[in-house]
Amino acid sequence: MSQERRTAIVTGSARGIGAAVAKRLASDGYAVAVLDLDESACAETVDAIKSAGGEALAVAANVADEASVAAAVERVASELGAPTILINNAGITRDNLLFKMTVDDWDAVMNVHLRGAFLMSRAVQKYMVDAKFGRIVNLSSTSALGNRGQVNYSAAKAGMQGFTKTLAFELGKFGVTANAIAPGFIETEMTAATAERVGMGFEDFKAAAASQIPVNRVGQPEDIAHTASFFASEGAGFVSGQVVYVAGGPKD
Repeated sequence: MSQERRTAIVTGSARGIGAAVAKRLASDGYAVAVLDLDESACAETVDAIKSAGGEALAVAANVADEASVAAAVERVASELGAPTILINNAGITRDNLLFKMTVDDWDAVMNVHLRGAFLMSRAVQKYMVDAKFGRIVNLSSTSALGNRGQVNYSAAKAGMQGFTKTLAFELGKFGVTANAIAPGFIETEMTAATAERVGMGFEDFKAAAASQIPVNRVGQPEDIAHTASFFASEGAGFVSGQVVYVAGGPKD
C-alpha cells in the first residue's frame, strides 16, 4: 500500500456484512466511509472503527438515487480523500413467490442492488482512473443460482455477476479490478428475519442450514470481510472479473 492512506466506501455498512467489511478495511489501514440510508444508523460501525484507532466517516445516501450518490461520493472525496476502493454491499430483500410478488417489490430490490451498484461505481470510477488504482467489490449471493421465493433477489444477484465481469473488461487498463463475492448462509439480521418469516427459531434455522454446508457451520460476516480484504489489497491486482462463492463448500 502506498504511504498515502487510501479511502474505501462500503455501502449498506450500518450493520451485518457491510459493518464487518468496513471494520476489516479500517483495520487494514484504509480510511472508510460508512455509507447507509440513515446516517445515525452508521454510528455504531464508525465508533467501533475509531475506538480501534481507525478513520471513518458516516455518510447518508440512497444508493438508488443519482443525486444522493453524487453528493455522498463528493463528500467522501472532500472529507476523507479520493475513494479508490468501493464495496457495493447495500441490499434488501422483498421475498415472495412469483404469483404474489408485486411490481414494487421487484423494483425495490432491483433499484438497491443493481441501480445502486451502477450509480456508485460510475461515481467513483473517475477517482480510480485518476489514481491508476481501483478496487470494486460487488456483493452477489448463492441465490444468483436460483432460490425459491426470491425471483427478484436472485435476478439482481445474478445481474451483479455480469455487471462485475463487464467492469473488469472496461476498467482493467486503468489499474482497476472488479470482483464479486457470493455469500452463502451468513448469520445476520437479514437471515434472522428470514427464519422468523418461515416460522422457525433462529438457532434451529441455523442448525438446519449448517447441516447442509460441507464445513458444518453457517458463515459469519467476518468470513465475507476477509475475502473483501483480499480483493481490496494491493496484491490482488491480477485478480479481476471473478466471482468467489464464500459458502462453506462448492456451488455449481
